[in-house]
Amino acid sequence: MRTMIVCVCHRVSDRDIAREAAAGCASFDELQDSLRVGTACGACLECARETFSEHHTGPCGRRVLMLQVASAHA
Repeated sequence: MRTMIVCVCHRVSDRDIAREAAAGCASFDELQDSLRVGTACGACLECARETFSEHHTGPCGRRVLMLQVASAHA
């Protein structure tokens, strides 16, 4: 299995994100506090959120689908 660097600024890989999610990281905000992913240039945010969503499990061990709602710009 290959490792993909998600956040170049802080050298965070998909495996790093998966490990944090499996360890009980409750939210993407908590992930950012822990790994600093997406806190520098922000180019990785979409990929980081998708990777976290793929590996995050909610209560009872169920995978949680995280939806991002885009706000409409007037």
